[in-house]
Amino acid sequence: MQALLRQALALVSIAVLPIAAQAGEIAVIVKTTNSTFWQNVHKGAEAAIKQIKGHTLTFSGPAAESAIADQVNLVENAVNRKVAGIVLAPSDPDALVPAIKKAWEARIPVVLIDSQVADSGKNYYQSFLATDNKTAGEACAKLLIERIGTTGKVAIMSYVAGAGSEVGRVGGFKAYLQANSKLQIVGPFYSQSQMATALNQTTDVLASHRDLKGIFGANEPTAVGMGRALVQSGRAGKVVAIGFDGNEDLQRFVKDGTLDAIAVQSSFQMGQLGVQTVNEVLQRKPVPKFRDTGVMLVNKGNLQSPEARQVLY
Repeated sequence: MQALLRQALALVSIAVLPIAAQAGEIAVIVKTTNSTFWQNVHKGAEAAIKQIKGHTLTFSGPAAESAIADQVNLVENAVNRKVAGIVLAPSDPDALVPAIKKAWEARIPVVLIDSQVADSGKNYYQSFLATDNKTAGEACAKLLIERIGTTGKVAIMSYVAGAGSEVGRVGGFKAYLQANSKLQIVGPFYSQSQMATALNQTTDVLASHRDLKGIFGANEPTAVGMGRALVQSGRAGKVVAIGFDGNEDLQRFVKDGTLDAIAVQSSFQMGQLGVQTVNEVLQRKPVPKFRDTGVMLVNKGNLQSPEARQVLY
């Protein structure tokens, strides 16, 4: 009974959130601005704002994904300046909850993209738009098993431990391997989404495990660093490698065979739909609590296909 009452109160609270459609700032706050993935989110947000009358767009993020306190400050500053709405890619599932609660209390709608917050924050945002990271991680693991079989060693090169997308993506990858193979997992290793760190970590893993059969790079800077380490060590094409995301560096690695495939999210769509969804909330239109923005496995064979070109950046 108490649970039902809490749900009813939450629905009432969300329903009375805002909100006449009045001119204002829509703040897009991402995990870091130092990544082409997030810059592509920015492009999508800019495309959306051009179709919305009366609103302006700001785009910001910390210098690094691991600078969680800086991202919290960006959200709190947006609330303090009374923005019309916030599109947020939270770097940490717990640390951002108090900040989005402040937005909720100020009747500022929040739409999450890419990564979710903890369950304690589920009543403080209006919609969550992302790749189904668990399913995407499973797809990468399934492909790796198809390439290397069910025995041997596989290394996981991850990014920020505990980030919402990382939990689903790497968790799905590991769980699928454990349920469907006897592969030994090395890692995960956390690059903090720093390419140079991923390069050094992968170099060490390749040197320590000469019998490594496969390797997974779980986001853009990590996969780029992993690819560069494979090339520098002379192991490119000898270790089956799968990356995540789809910038130009990763596309080149697929083309030359360094990476067997990359799992590519539609980052442009995340930005575009994020801004559109905030506007829909401001217009008092119903929005889905979750929307899967999809993922595509891109390899040398489909790299130039129209479908791949729509998501690569």
